[in-house]
Amino acid sequence: MQRTQLQRIECDYRVKRYEDGTYRWRYDLNMLKNPTVLIDVYKVMGISLAIVGCFMFIIQSCDNGINLEDLGFVLKLMGILAGIMLVISLLGYLLYAALSGWKYIAYFIMDEKGVVHEQSTKAQEVGKTIGLLSVLVGLLAKKPGVAGSGMVAAGRTTMRSNFSNVRKVKAVRRMNTIMVNERFSKNRVYVCDEDFDFVYDFISSRCRLE
Repeated sequence: MQRTQLQRIECDYRVKRYEDGTYRWRYDLNMLKNPTVLIDVYKVMGISLAIVGCFMFIIQSCDNGINLEDLGFVLKLMGILAGIMLVISLLGYLLYAALSGWKYIAYFIMDEKGVVHEQSTKAQEVGKTIGLLSVLVGLLAKKPGVAGSGMVAAGRTTMRSNFSNVRKVKAVRRMNTIMVNERFSKNRVYVCDEDFDFVYDFISSRCRLE
């Protein structure tokens, strides 16, 4: 379903079943009280740093053999990089939140086969702006990785999770969040307290969980 089709419908905050058999709703996420987006960024960043650190240690070990001095150097360098990336990520998140009015508005449509998470028009515009700024900074700094991630951020506005591919569903009730994870992609479904159990049961009962 295209963005214009989904957002033309006046979605309520409560989950509602429509005549075509789909369930649709809207959720306004308070980005200061519910930092799930920032947490996901930190998780990915931590995994990336761990991989880089292991790679550096292997190279050092091949050249000089395994020793505590090289291990200490790698850990110190990873600590410095982690600190820098933590600050940059936090500042980027706060900038995004401020430009979005401190709210992330998302629309959801769910049927027997999957669930679609789509950013609101405003969230898409802010995301594209931040993504394009990342591309510009990456090109000026001659950092293709930064430019590439910016292009991805600027282009991705909708995520669909097919229940047949989902391997893990986790409920985080205090953040009104249901994590719907495939092998190589993670979706976040936000839903109000009143409909939380219904949506969680609907999704989890249709997935082939590991």
